[in-house]
Amino acid sequence: MRASVVTVVMVILCVMMVHADIQPQRDFNLQRFAGRWYRVGLAYDSPGFVPYRDKLRISMGMITPQPNGNVNLSMWTMRPSGCQNKLYHYEKTNVSGQFTYFSTRHNKVKDITVVETNYTEYAMVLKHKKFEREYTQVALYGRSQRVKPEITQKFKSFAAARGFPKESILIPPLMDSLMNL
Repeated sequence: MRASVVTVVMVILCVMMVHADIQPQRDFNLQRFAGRWYRVGLAYDSPGFVPYRDKLRISMGMITPQPNGNVNLSMWTMRPSGCQNKLYHYEKTNVSGQFTYFSTRHNKVKDITVVETNYTEYAMVLKHKKFEREYTQVALYGRSQRVKPEITQKFKSFAAARGFPKESILIPPLMDSLMNL
């Protein structure tokens, strides 16, 4: 019994350490971050996502800052039935570059952190949520559907350093139909 308590405590400490080192982009500037972004990479550790890995496609989003510091994110994703649009409302936190939003799909609040961006080419964004266990998602966004190979490698290294297995780090194929949105 004592060994299992120690094991549980150690697991909790390890999870806390993995997320404690995640800091938002230094001097994050929401106005520079605004505009069109393409999700060109995704690392996701949810077992429920496994059957959909080969169906993942590049999606496009539009970041629109609100006067109160919150953000609206419109996302367009191609599905077999056509283009699907979703609107997300991100609420600012006390830390610049960190947001929360309420997922109606999961009925949970999720944390969003802009980990790194150069504003003109790419951004790495971490999404964290806690259900029966903790789940994390890291997304690579580009201002275009293609990013430099060194940016893709940086994303893969960042995700791997957070414990994502290689098969959970995905670079989806290009989508011609999103170019016209």
